Amino acid sequence: MKVLFTGGGTGGHFYPIIAIAEKLNKILEREKIASAELYYMSTEPYNERLLYDNKIKFIKITAGKRRTYFSVQNFLDIFKTAWGVVKAIFQIFALYPDVVFGKGGFASFPVLFAARLFRIPVILHESDSVPGRVNEWAGKFAQKIALSYGEAAQFFPEGKTALTGNPIRAEILGLSGKDAWKELGLDPQIPVLLILGGSQGARTINSQMETLAPRLVEKYQVLHQVGETNKDDVQFTINGLLGDNPNRARYHVYGYLDSESMKLAAEAATIVVSRAGSAIFEIAAWCVPAILIPITESNGDHQRKNAFAYARAGGAIVIEEANLTPNILLSEIDQLMIDEHKRSAMKDAAKVFARTDAAEKIAEQILLILLRHQILK
Repeated sequence: MKVLFTGGGTGGHFYPIIAIAEKLNKILEREKIASAELYYMSTEPYNERLLYDNKIKFIKITAGKRRTYFSVQNFLDIFKTAWGVVKAIFQIFALYPDVVFGKGGFASFPVLFAARLFRIPVILHESDSVPGRVNEWAGKFAQKIALSYGEAAQFFPEGKTALTGNPIRAEILGLSGKDAWKELGLDPQIPVLLILGGSQGARTINSQMETLAPRLVEKYQVLHQVGETNKDDVQFTINGLLGDNPNRARYHVYGYLDSESMKLAAEAATIVVSRAGSAIFEIAAWCVPAILIPITESNGDHQRKNAFAYARAGGAIVIEEANLTPNILLSEIDQLMIDEHKRSAMKDAAKVFARTDAAEKIAEQILLILLRHQILK
């Protein structure tokens, strides 16, 4: 019995796959199914430790991107993708999985093409309110399509979709069991502002926060995740701006927050400022009121649409980049910090939106197809 996962080489694709694999392994153990093997096909392993911990074997494939802007690489990557499809056909034939789970992204195209060729059952998950090109194409032959946003259903064949939410790893959910303020060196009496820009940071958000740093530390404590490549520059700028400010110790700069540190930061946070990618569902699971700043140029304008979908659900306030200025951002932060009633309502809305059982629901569907395919063999 073989399950093959595939997706683009980004955290937004990779971590939901890990969340599903965690649940699938638990179900297999509970049902005493010892013969199942899990595989992950992509252009890179992304996190080899997590693959190993979840008993997933990595198989490297070749795939080219299709960029939305002009680039010579678009032409060259046509040949890379063609070669990737040929290789994937031989790799899938040799492996012949019972079910393929696709998370989308350019790296999944060769695998899904080969799965269609061999008529291997396919399950998809779409994280955004507007699907990517690969998932929209694969939705035509997939058996089931799990959605994070109900708005995405219009892009897929009727009767195939289910609103599950976004799979979230177990280590992200639940309480840490520690004193978050003590662990992070914070004063529990002072509100905490958590700033997230993704693993690579967000330079637009970083620059806004740098400008606001002197005013923010007057009233708040700041946990600012800036991206590893930006850490030294941002820290240098913050140090210069705060100088001998008596509250300079309230501003904490992090290159990267691992799962444990992120959970602690979420427990301490009064509000969070973030981009509007897959992090929305982690923020919702934490029940932290959010201010979202979607990327202006994203595939299908999905970040903006994701942000407004979450705002309509009541969990966030959205500031578009075109309207973003330090004064507007600070005004929104201040208003939300002082409005305890609104924050409480946003927390309640986040609980409903989060759908923290998404990984388990998808894992159960994978198992059903896996077992049914075994019976038919």
